[in-house]
Amino acid sequence: MTFRTVFLAIIIATGLIVSAYLVNSKRPSVVVQQPTADFIRASGKCAECHRNNQYSIVHEYEMSKHAQKGVTCLDCHQVQPGQTSTNHNGFVINAGITSANCRVCHLAVYEQFARSRHAAPSWVAVVGNKDFSPEMIEQMEKLHPGSMKRPPHPLTNLEGASAAKSGCITCHAIGKPNADGSIGNCTLCHTRHTSSVEVARLPSTCGQCHLGPDHSQIEIYTQSKHGIMFAAQKDQLNLKAPSDSLTTKDMFIPTCATCHMSGLNGRGVTHDPSERLSYNLFAEVTQPRPNFERAQAKMKDICLQCHTPPLVDRIYKEGAAVVADTNEKVLAARAIMDGVKADGLLSTNPFSQTIQFTYFDLWHYYGRTAKHAAFMGGADYVQWHGNYPILQHTVELKEQAAQLRKDNGK
Repeated sequence: MTFRTVFLAIIIATGLIVSAYLVNSKRPSVVVQQPTADFIRASGKCAECHRNNQYSIVHEYEMSKHAQKGVTCLDCHQVQPGQTSTNHNGFVINAGITSANCRVCHLAVYEQFARSRHAAPSWVAVVGNKDFSPEMIEQMEKLHPGSMKRPPHPLTNLEGASAAKSGCITCHAIGKPNADGSIGNCTLCHTRHTSSVEVARLPSTCGQCHLGPDHSQIEIYTQSKHGIMFAAQKDQLNLKAPSDSLTTKDMFIPTCATCHMSGLNGRGVTHDPSERLSYNLFAEVTQPRPNFERAQAKMKDICLQCHTPPLVDRIYKEGAAVVADTNEKVLAARAIMDGVKADGLLSTNPFSQTIQFTYFDLWHYYGRTAKHAAFMGGADYVQWHGNYPILQHTVELKEQAAQLRKDNGK
């Protein structure tokens, strides 16, 4: 072998090595960097693969309390009784996580949630109670009268399956019964891999579902003093504070979760947002909830962590007056509908006549809005988005009823 041949071989080999280094230097760091030993111990082989595929999963997990506490991917993806298993690259995991997996470590939280209107009543409000046992129906009826013994909502059929699936069910799946016997989906509020308390505390998280004309809580909150101050001082709040040690130093401005669920200043955390509610404001005609006095005392106790008793009592007194007056207006409107029905002019098919839409909007949209706003500090929603359209729709109901009688010779 000549010197020239050896020299060329060395040059070519050197060029290939340098080229390889140059090419490798341009590859994304996530591809070339290896996870730390601590991270491998925490998440096993899962992170090795998912750092290259669906990197967001690894990134979100790294930010979570689960990662800090040493909870591994397989701890959550372990197959629970009643779940379907699947072989995922040599690992046997469940085909889909449900609240049954969260329940393994968070049993008390799950049991609180299961008692709430977020659970079974939320699902039944859309699809009816066919997915629940008679025992479950009776149990939940005692906690939330009228919530379980109901058929599927007529709009799910009239608007069509695609609208119901992508619309109604997207939110109401928070109470969906799962094949493994559990209820609900924790990740709708806490997100799937961050499992974040901070995200669950954000008003915008609740506002994913609690918005729009029939439950405009996020719009009301945003207009209220609470919402305005949150927007201005959000960065000064400790949204990551542990729930069981949360104080007004952490949350000196409330979000939805602060009032309805938090253990502020030792008041006790709950995952039943109904626990501190004294009225069923969502109803056509509002009545006090079961355990009215205890629930109101619990919510007032939360209010008193930031406000004085005279202010809290005034808000409740004014809110109760709006509830009573709204009930009277809804009952007057319902009397018009009852008269049309007595005359044989009201169709038995829901949402098939203009007058049916008018009445539904009156109580389901504007009545609810006025009542919620009265307790949440939303003045414009008590008036222009509440009482004004109630008045307008009452006038329209009277005219529509008169026209129906005229058209039918009554």
